[in-house]
Amino acid sequence: MIYHILSQSDWEQAQRVGTYAAESLGKEGFIHFSLANQVAATAERYYRGRKDLFLLEVDEARVKPEVRYELASLGEKFPHVYGALNLDAVIRVLPFAPDDEGHFHFSA
Repeated sequence: MIYHILSQSDWEQAQRVGTYAAESLGKEGFIHFSLANQVAATAERYYRGRKDLFLLEVDEARVKPEVRYELASLGEKFPHVYGALNLDAVIRVLPFAPDDEGHFHFSA
């Protein structure tokens, strides 16, 4: 499984149009994803203080666009999806909020 953090409004928009295309797809050419063990650290780095988030659990085998594992600036490889995500690849949509101290936690 691969995982993607997004806002509630972005998820609602994806449901309306039938696919999900993050802003990064237009800017960088791909959608950023994480592995299960990378989710909490990604949330801590980029979504600190946000309480309007969802976490998509995605079956990589069902993703229609190309998925590449690429080295990020932190020296870790992250999955990147090179196209709009087909929603039938989404297995679960989980509310994803920080704890009372503002920290994110996740275990698959």
